[in-house]
Amino acid sequence: MWFEPMFAIHENQHQLEGDVFDEFRIGLDHIAFGCTSREELESWPARLDALGIEHGEILDRSYGAGLAFRDPDNIQLEFFLPMGS
Repeated sequence: MWFEPMFAIHENQHQLEGDVFDEFRIGLDHIAFGCTSREELESWPARLDALGIEHGEILDRSYGAGLAFRDPDNIQLEFFLPMGS
């Protein structure tokens, strides 16, 4: 379990209009589900493939690593491993 919840705010400078979800329009950007280890994060691409869910590659950043995918409404979801985990 991840006992230290992380909450991040990212301000987008773009304002788009329309009916389809877009993370650059004011509102929900995305939701990340915390992983407890690199092994757990690395297990998700195969699991998503088995479910027929398109996804990106695992991206490593200075603050952690993440694997992004989208739900049927085009809302971005992510499996995330914070730096130092």
